[in-house]
Amino acid sequence: MAADDMTDEEKRRDQLLAAPDAVESDADPRIDVTHRDGVTRIDIRDDAPVRPGGPVLDEIPAEE
Repeated sequence: MAADDMTDEEKRRDQLLAAPDAVESDADPRIDVTHRDGVTRIDIRDDAPVRPGGPVLDEIPAEE
């Protein structure tokens, strides 16, 4: 399949699985995007293996 014939999701999956030692779960979705009333909302999925922030989301990083 040529890159021009691929959807954005297929391109994303193809790129994520091209790395050495990549496994199928590397291509799992990590965000949910919703559009409502002209507003776009991006949420990190609860089941995402990697999440932004520290180990505890309410934790404030120590200042150096």
